[in-house]
Amino acid sequence: MNALVRRYVPRAEALSCEPLAQGLLNRGFRLTTTRGTFFLKQHVDAPTSDRATITRQHRATERLHALGVPVAPPLPAADGRTVAVVGGHCYALHPWVEGRHRYGAQLTRGGSRRLGALLGFVHTCLERVMGGAPAEPHGSADPEDTYRAIDELLALVRARCPREPFDEAGRAAAAGAAAAARRARPPAPGRGRPGTGGWVHGDFHPLNLLYRGAEPAAIVDWDRLGVQPRAEEAVRAALIFYVQPTGRLDLPKVRAYARAYRRTAGAGAAELAAAVHRVWWERLNDFWILRWRYELHDSRADPQFPAASALTVWWTREYEAVRDAFAG
Repeated sequence: MNALVRRYVPRAEALSCEPLAQGLLNRGFRLTTTRGTFFLKQHVDAPTSDRATITRQHRATERLHALGVPVAPPLPAADGRTVAVVGGHCYALHPWVEGRHRYGAQLTRGGSRRLGALLGFVHTCLERVMGGAPAEPHGSADPEDTYRAIDELLALVRARCPREPFDEAGRAAAAGAAAAARRARPPAPGRGRPGTGGWVHGDFHPLNLLYRGAEPAAIVDWDRLGVQPRAEEAVRAALIFYVQPTGRLDLPKVRAYARAYRRTAGAGAAELAAAVHRVWWERLNDFWILRWRYELHDSRADPQFPAASALTVWWTREYEAVRDAFAG
């Protein structure tokens, strides 16, 4: 540990290294040394854990920081490198940012406007530092694939012994989604993703945003930095920030957030409306929490399931109101 620390902080000695509980993909530690406290990140998520990918993320955050985006770029070693490979794993050391996570329930409408403007600012700054990039064509979910996936999941649920309350909830959610998908209108095939494509954070949600008081202090975890339709990131982020335990969205706050995003990012109402439809269809056909539980035997995402499944049901019923909150 001391050898790793001294690459980035000369003459420092580690005093403690405490694992952080939050986070599903990579590992983070609060590292206290004789020369300060830092965030140590161990990159283990296979799609983004190679040195070249991490270095690209680091260079992007350095340039974003120079433009005034609240980020915490990694510390460079004497040779300028920001990634250390130890025992086959990549590590990076970042400044420790004091702050707290805030969900939509803790944000006022003014705070929601600041959140939307922040994401719009991130998208416009990414275009400056990474260059323009059209969104790659990407087909929407095929209902027939969804029906097959549901049949497989239901078989796994039925095989559970003993059955738990979660199993009944999962069975009901999967069956309800199948019925809704049969009645729904999928996005037009063969046209790719509409809207403005570009570089996005890729995982913008409350656990990746630290607040100091009412103001954002740092956007963290840029592992999913990539090219996507920007409006779809805006919609997905709002779903996570503003979903309530009952599955409803706080639509007045969503409206304040979306208007600020559109104004800052230069996105039109039609672009947001199209993004709402595509993300709704995506959610209707996505069972990643159930797949983690029944196929990967990983229950870490189980606590997210009640609100996520209830949101899909409520959103389907209140489709026009949700679309109008983002595009009105």
